[in-house]
Amino acid sequence: MSRARADEEEYWHSSKFRAFTFDDEDDELSQLKESKRAVNSLRDIVDDDDDDLERVSWSGEPVGSISWSIKETASGSTSSLDGRDSSLQKGSSSYAALPKQASSYSLSSLFKGRNKLSSFQSLSDALTDTGVKNYAPELRRPKAEYKDYSSDWGPKDTVRRMQRGKVCSLERFRSLQDKLVLLDEAVAGHDGNVITAVLIFLKRTLRREILFRELEVRQVALCHLIHFLRETGEQKFLLDLLRFLDRTEEVALSQYREHLNIQDVEKRREFLKGCIGLPFSAEDTSHIQDHYTLLERQIIIEANDRHLEMAGQSELFRKYPRKASILNMPLVTTLFYSCFYHYTEAEGMFSSPTNLKKTFKIPDKQYVLTALAARAKLRAWGDVDALLTTKNWLGYTKKKAPIGFHRVVEILQRNNAPVQVLQEYVRLVEDVETRLNLATKYKCHDVVIETYRDLKDRIQLTAYKGKVERGSAEEEKINSILSN
Repeated sequence: MSRARADEEEYWHSSKFRAFTFDDEDDELSQLKESKRAVNSLRDIVDDDDDDLERVSWSGEPVGSISWSIKETASGSTSSLDGRDSSLQKGSSSYAALPKQASSYSLSSLFKGRNKLSSFQSLSDALTDTGVKNYAPELRRPKAEYKDYSSDWGPKDTVRRMQRGKVCSLERFRSLQDKLVLLDEAVAGHDGNVITAVLIFLKRTLRREILFRELEVRQVALCHLIHFLRETGEQKFLLDLLRFLDRTEEVALSQYREHLNIQDVEKRREFLKGCIGLPFSAEDTSHIQDHYTLLERQIIIEANDRHLEMAGQSELFRKYPRKASILNMPLVTTLFYSCFYHYTEAEGMFSSPTNLKKTFKIPDKQYVLTALAARAKLRAWGDVDALLTTKNWLGYTKKKAPIGFHRVVEILQRNNAPVQVLQEYVRLVEDVETRLNLATKYKCHDVVIETYRDLKDRIQLTAYKGKVERGSAEEEKINSILSN
């Protein structure tokens, strides 16, 4: 009986569960330690050279490790007073949290979203960081930002983005239909840069025949491409396009432009000779013929004048040496050169100004303007007078200036003509106000006095008397007019 009673008491007072103590190492704690060892084995698959800084608690265990987490959980079940004391202790000892190099990754750093710190973390960062701080994971970029680099844009959106200066890949438009829609959208956007960019893409990815056929019905894009080819100098491609469009005159003009790239004079002359037979319009054909003839004349004049200059046989070349070659110069420059160095030559000479005027049908106004500038520069006033003097059918002579005598006066004054010469041509200015302004500006006193006399303007004549020197011939002339 006593034994049965003892067994019954033992049954009721026994239990397979034990009370929890910090010193006991039950199965759950051993399992956690096994987990810690498993986590620490991760260093076999992670680069051992990477450093990880961890904080150290008073217990000497890294903050965030498994055992630290367990003890933190256990300490949380104590009274609130103990919690406050421990928090005070942690707050007072936070300055002692020094970084140390860890040989493994802690479980909390893996599951709390902690990023590895640099091995050169500053001391202040380590002191201010706390063990319970969770690191937020890096957020992904908004999808709108990734669209800048995607290739999912349609033709309209692609053109719109190109207008805003965004980088867009056109390679995704592979079919002919997509490329033509892209071109139409670019033309509808009225942006020349976008149209040119799309045309460059089509030029690179389409056969010439297909591109030419589609551009034939898209005149805006066609004009852009022709201008682009001319600017970039892609002559062969441009000629193929113009021939496809049956623009024979533009083909001829494009071939004619090639003479600008020929530096050798003889080769350029032969090239221009070959251009005469191209299918130009009637007006352009005459221009090509004149260009060839002018270059031929320039070659002859240049050879003769170089010989005279080197031989020293011409006084004019010694006094006024040539500053540049006459080759490839415009017609007006060639005429000025002839009027300067060969003004008195007979009409039969190629270098004669009269010959040039007759050969190239230079208008009288252009000829007089150029010749006047050349002879005035040489201060050949007699040639100026002869140039502006004409005879009628009765033999009477008179002064005539197709450019107007006011322009004659300006050209002569720029070349420092004397007052006597200026006065002669100022008197010939028909408009009274213009004549007075020029005479006053260039101090042609006689012209001013005579004009006021003809106008019978006593007040202006008296006022002008104060502008001339006392005792001069002009003052006496004014006094004589006023007394009469």
